[in-house]
Amino acid sequence: MSENETEINQGAASQPTESAPEAATEEITYHAVEKDGVVTAIWEMQGRKHLRTIDPRSRQGQDILRLYTTEHHDEAGEAAAS
Repeated sequence: MSENETEINQGAASQPTESAPEAATEEITYHAVEKDGVVTAIWEMQGRKHLRTIDPRSRQGQDILRLYTTEHHDEAGEAAAS
């Protein structure tokens, strides 16, 4: 690779891409993966991009599931009360 190509590649790498700001504004969501009615994994997503997989047995996984079941239970209770 010539010196000019190196400079061009370094310059391109330092400039932000157009998709980077869009990805930063995407909301992070969590999706439970179930098999036979049991949560086997939790996917952390940013838009359509999979960031990581969380073990539902871990502390963070249990916190996420607890939050979801609390919210889901509250919504079901409000709908029944109406």
